[in-house]
Amino acid sequence: MSHPPLPSTQSAVFAVEAMAARHGREVRASHDIGRDQTFAGLVGADGPELGAVPHEALLEIAGHPEITVRLFVHDEAVVTLDGIAFDVPRDSVPAFLNSVWTGLVHVRQRTFPPSCTLIVTVPGEPGYREAVTYHHLSPWLAGKTR
Repeated sequence: MSHPPLPSTQSAVFAVEAMAARHGREVRASHDIGRDQTFAGLVGADGPELGAVPHEALLEIAGHPEITVRLFVHDEAVVTLDGIAFDVPRDSVPAFLNSVWTGLVHVRQRTFPPSCTLIVTVPGEPGYREAVTYHHLSPWLAGKTR
């Protein structure tokens, strides 16, 4: 399933805010704009267009689980879900958050070798998986264990 394209950081911020509002969540956003403020400016990377001003954003979403979204200049995003970071394409961030809030998240636990994996299933995409240590199992994550 293809997601609508989010060509800029600002369009991604609006899409995340709309998805959060749909699920009754509040979003607090902080923006870093300009070569002197963004990571892309520090490493000397050019924007997607000649002369474009780099724009990055950090979105903190209220409620449980604790979620932050870091949107970078080059179609990149990092979604942190209860302390576990996922690299998610910018266009897929709203669908990823929708999956979290509609319950398409679980923790797979193995006995041998002992391990836990946090899996977020986004319809039409491969599942997003990240290893979780037992020290990072919050009450919310422990409740999602299969």
